[in-house]
Amino acid sequence: MLEPHLLGKEGESLGAKYLAKKGYRIIERNYRYHRNEIDIIARHNKTLCFVEVKTRSSAEKGHPAESVTPAKQKEIIKAAKAYLAFTGQNEADSRFDVIAVSVDGAEENHISSCVIEHFIDAFWATF
Repeated sequence: MLEPHLLGKEGESLGAKYLAKKGYRIIERNYRYHRNEIDIIARHNKTLCFVEVKTRSSAEKGHPAESVTPAKQKEIIKAAKAYLAFTGQNEADSRFDVIAVSVDGAEENHISSCVIEHFIDAFWATF
């Protein structure tokens, strides 16, 4: 079984691959603004997508998407606002997505099987 940090990193990589297969262009991964982080920033058509990836190895703690609490959403929104201001894209169409990775099987150092769910427009912010 993977340790939690490696499980999260592996889940983020799977999430990025999933998005790329769906036609998203990955712009940045692990964007940090102070202590806040956005796992994936991607473009889908004309929309800038801020994506939080949550990975769970069991249902013991609930569905992965449930861990994107209002407090976590607030942190992601802060980082997204900073990214938009820094890149001069304040007027860009944007949205917040969540990718949930539920692990079915894991080897010593990687996820061998999983279910990926993509929640488009999972939460909102006013800019």
